[in-house]
Amino acid sequence: MILSRFWLAIFISSLFFILVSLFTGSFYSLEYTLTGARGDLKIISEKYLTQLPDSIQLGLKNSPEHTLLIKDTTYQQMVVKTADGKPQAPEKTIVKIYHGKQQADGLLTTCKSTIIDIIIPLIAYLAFFCGLLQLLIDSGASAKLATIISPVFVKIFPEIPKNHPSISYMTLNFAANFLGLDSAATPFGLKAMESLQELNKDKAVASNSQIMFMCLHAAGLTLIPTSIIGYRAAQDATNPADVMIPCIITSFVGTIAALLIVGIRQRINFRSVALGASIGVLAAVIVSLLLYINTLDLIGKNHFTGNLSNILMFGIILFILVYAFMKEKIFDEQGKNIFSSFVEGATSGAKTGFTVFPYVLGMLVAISLFRNSGLFEIITSKMADFFLMFNINRSIVDALPVALLRPFSSGGSRGFMIDAMTTYGPDSLTGRLSCIFQCAAETTFYVIAVYFGSINIKNVRYTLSTMLWVDFICVLAAIFVSVFFWL
Repeated sequence: MILSRFWLAIFISSLFFILVSLFTGSFYSLEYTLTGARGDLKIISEKYLTQLPDSIQLGLKNSPEHTLLIKDTTYQQMVVKTADGKPQAPEKTIVKIYHGKQQADGLLTTCKSTIIDIIIPLIAYLAFFCGLLQLLIDSGASAKLATIISPVFVKIFPEIPKNHPSISYMTLNFAANFLGLDSAATPFGLKAMESLQELNKDKAVASNSQIMFMCLHAAGLTLIPTSIIGYRAAQDATNPADVMIPCIITSFVGTIAALLIVGIRQRINFRSVALGASIGVLAAVIVSLLLYINTLDLIGKNHFTGNLSNILMFGIILFILVYAFMKEKIFDEQGKNIFSSFVEGATSGAKTGFTVFPYVLGMLVAISLFRNSGLFEIITSKMADFFLMFNINRSIVDALPVALLRPFSSGGSRGFMIDAMTTYGPDSLTGRLSCIFQCAAETTFYVIAVYFGSINIKNVRYTLSTMLWVDFICVLAAIFVSVFFWL
């Protein structure tokens, strides 16, 4: 419902603003909003050659291409010919006047570019990583992961009995988030909520365990932001994985915030050795990375973080494949082999890509109208003026729409993230920060509706407020980390 209302609001407001601009004379033609391409010149008027000043007439006549540029306004002479092929008289020669450039592709152009430049590459990336995740599940590695994490879970979720099935489902959900596989995380998350509901005494009210799980899920501690890397690769980023470490740091901060906010309210015992050791190890690794990176210059930072991100990615892929090979008998017992298991997961990932396509298409088309209408620029300009009063960097301000939309609509924030990379470049601060915003925060309202709606929970208690606070903390952390790495 929220996505639908948001999408309709963008579409209707953009169309209304475009039509008003046309009838009030602000727009001369609407052709570019349909078939134009980003960066094309925008026509603002047409005049006969004789209506222009003599200096411009002379400049157009002397120009080999009959084009004259004056202070970002382009005069392009269109010589109209008669039926016998002879040029018309000067008083009938038309000159088209352009000013500024188109902010986004037109509606029809966006439809074409979405599937060719974004969806097809994204489907390939999702298919590959979902195939790897399937190997992790079928090899039994995920079950062992649950056993390892169980001592920590017992402290965080004191209401859950030891070895309860919900621990495995939550572990798989966190593992999927850890690898940046949102499509795999959702099924496990829904299964975890169903399992936790069995322990819930009041079936209409969210339990402490369900609230803790939802808030930790919202923080989404991430090791490999798979979909983000896929989008960046599709946008031809120099190093698509260079946002990997900033995403890890930001999501870690969000996870700690969620644990503390909910834990204090639920009176969790944070003096547990297992819990403290787990947090301490993660914190020590991240702090060590930050301290070392701080000793490097800008070139050294880019080189180190880029290589480390790629090493982590290749290391995880290598581990999954080697572990699957060592457990090949387990695949045989399931009537599978390693490759067929990978294909099964890859097929699921490809289907996810096809499922995402209509959402991405619809949102990007709406955003292209929003940008080309001029309404988006008016809103962001006013917002920028407000934040600039506090000396906030403009590149940060340009990325804020992703952070503002993320709690309401994943499709909306994803569309703005892609648009930010397209407009400012995937390697710009705005492009990178938009990706971190998209990775770190959660679609809060959507997740609450889906997860609690699946088990008919009516009273979510303090889940919503806590998740929004976690989102806000993640936004602040993302800005700080981005400035640290790239400014």
